[in-house]
Amino acid sequence: MFPALLYTHILLAIVAVGSNMTYAVWTARAARHPEHLAFALRGVKLIDDRIANPAYGLLLVTGLLMVWRVPVPLAQFWLVTALILYGLAVALAAGVYTPTLRRQIEALEQHGADSGEYRRRDARATAVGIALAVLVIAIVFFMVVRPTV
Repeated sequence: MFPALLYTHILLAIVAVGSNMTYAVWTARAARHPEHLAFALRGVKLIDDRIANPAYGLLLVTGLLMVWRVPVPLAQFWLVTALILYGLAVALAAGVYTPTLRRQIEALEQHGADSGEYRRRDARATAVGIALAVLVIAIVFFMVVRPTV
């Protein structure tokens, strides 16, 4: 059972993190071709809602199942730290990134890519996306390296 959980957990991490890392490519390419910007942003939203976020949710489930199966004490520094970072990432993604992306698409459709409203939403989405990437990279570090204090 454990090897199957581990395999699933790693596969979900690849899908979730890999999906997120494509967002910068989508938006950078679309910025050079503004006629495709709405399509690219809706593509990012679709991937985020239907692929990356569900994968992150299942990562928590498979990770906790592995902790329970082995068993691994939850009080280990690397695990506690990764879980705290995960909670921060979920809060930032659900509370800021997802609504910002939705509003960014709305601003683009209502006011255009040159509007101040769109530019503010784009800058916020970029900043939050970078913060989320840092959190996710840190989580991967703690999960792989498992540093102790």
